[in-house]
Amino acid sequence: MYRSHNCGELRATNINTEVTLAGWVQKSRDKGFIVWVDLRDRYGITQLVFDEERTSKDLIKQAQDLGREFVIQIKGTVIERASKNPNISTGDIEILVSELTILNEAKLPPFTIEDKTDGGEDLRMKYRYLDIRRNPVKESLIFRHKVTQEVRNYLSKEGFIEVETPYLIKSTPEGARDFVVPSRMNEGQFYALPQSPQTFKQLLMVGGMDKYFQIVKCFRDEDLRADRQPEFTQIDCEMAFIEQEDILNAFEGLTRHLLKEVNGVDVEKFPRILYDDAMRLYGNDKPDIRFGMEFGELNAVAQHKDFNVFNAAELVIGIAVPGGNAFTRKEIDKLISWVKRPQVGALGMVYSRCNDDGSFKSSVDKFYNQDDLAKWAEVTGAKAGDLICVLSGDKNKVRTQLSALRMELAERLGLRNPKEFAPLWVMDFPLLEWDEDTERYHAMHHPFTSPKPGQLELLKTNPGDVKANAYDLVLNGNEIGGGSIRIHDKKTQSLMFDYLGFTPEEAEAQFGFLMDAFQYGAPPHGGLAFGLDRLVAILGGQETIRDFIAFPKNNSGRDVMIDAPAPIDEEQLTELSLKLNLKS
Repeated sequence: MYRSHNCGELRATNINTEVTLAGWVQKSRDKGFIVWVDLRDRYGITQLVFDEERTSKDLIKQAQDLGREFVIQIKGTVIERASKNPNISTGDIEILVSELTILNEAKLPPFTIEDKTDGGEDLRMKYRYLDIRRNPVKESLIFRHKVTQEVRNYLSKEGFIEVETPYLIKSTPEGARDFVVPSRMNEGQFYALPQSPQTFKQLLMVGGMDKYFQIVKCFRDEDLRADRQPEFTQIDCEMAFIEQEDILNAFEGLTRHLLKEVNGVDVEKFPRILYDDAMRLYGNDKPDIRFGMEFGELNAVAQHKDFNVFNAAELVIGIAVPGGNAFTRKEIDKLISWVKRPQVGALGMVYSRCNDDGSFKSSVDKFYNQDDLAKWAEVTGAKAGDLICVLSGDKNKVRTQLSALRMELAERLGLRNPKEFAPLWVMDFPLLEWDEDTERYHAMHHPFTSPKPGQLELLKTNPGDVKANAYDLVLNGNEIGGGSIRIHDKKTQSLMFDYLGFTPEEAEAQFGFLMDAFQYGAPPHGGLAFGLDRLVAILGGQETIRDFIAFPKNNSGRDVMIDAPAPIDEEQLTELSLKLNLKS
């Protein structure tokens, strides 16, 4: 065997034990008469010692020639370490080496394999297999394993059955673009990679598998960002013979279990907020409720005061920044510049200081007196020592802009503690949303989402007012899961396709298999899918997901390590009956 123990295992109780270890050379220190080598594997580091009083000259010479990341095996005796290291688990001992075997030499790595490395992100992604040797990435992957094991154990105990669904499926319009796969055996035809197992899990409910889950890869060809990848992992779940409350209770239970078992945190309350209220109070549908700064709508107290910027606006809206009166003028000017950035898009920002003596000092004192500003404070909930920040403009745009400012201020003020967890259900999303480009309604979630009970008739008169029987689970300002009660009868599903602009022929071509299944006794059903990558990152105290994925893509959707995507040769194109029509 290559090792009797791992490099994080040995303690003072093992002194005088003969051991065999194997791993990578982390670093070495050569004093001429004595050489120390740190040997590393995924379990930890053990110090090796080569001492000329107790070690042959040939063995010392071998040790002196070792380079970083050489793969070696040693045999030796555990001895007490003279200068103990309390920072590592094996810091009380070292190994007096009697035999050294080089299993593989290594080139000098392009960056240091240390917790704090000198390698930039692009370089580390190119050599991801080296980056994984570093503790931050290694521990993130082990953390992900722990979370997925807890998910499987919990759902299995709750009676859920894990079922695999296909990766090669039919392309269907579900929002993002599909990745497509040409079929050699069916000339001119294509599979699609699933954006989610949506229709398959519904078919499993028709098949009687009343509690299903799957930890599954999904694929979406869409623009990327730090918390989005073209291939990602879902904890996909579906239940039959349930109502919305059953699903919320089931997955509150799972979330509560993960927070307790993984983070040691007890969370009892899962508040609920309507989608409309989330947009009104926070400007987005995934609000971070670890801190306040709820929006105050100021139209009634800020308009018709000869300040045309506000008078011309559809919405005047503000937030109270706790302790913000301590900001210097220079700091406030930087905030104004921040909201004017193209990524935010505001034209400017009005502010009002709430002084300790109860008076106010505003950037628009020319138009508003102390009584006016006191009303601003009342609407926003501002107190003495706070700062009121006000934006105005188109309703939807200004809410998005103020939401971005709220999150930026919370970051600057240290209000987003990654060790504090605040879950929240957002309920009753719109069923449909209007698309200006196509000039028709699209499903906000997907075409299989059921409208709220009693609202089906509204589709005929006010389709934009219909609420979906849908819900998102938000944690610390991130959507970690979303789902809905599904349509389970052919008549309602046909009606939904009709309002989404599908002709009967298009609906049959795309979803005929599902409609057929509904005719054979489909039970009431619904579900929820967690984004595993994002969930793991948040539980791990991060908001970006790359370090929790073994081999992630970059912002261009490329794997720079294996250089993919890549061209295929002409012979393969011919075999697949494909011809490229590249834009110059």
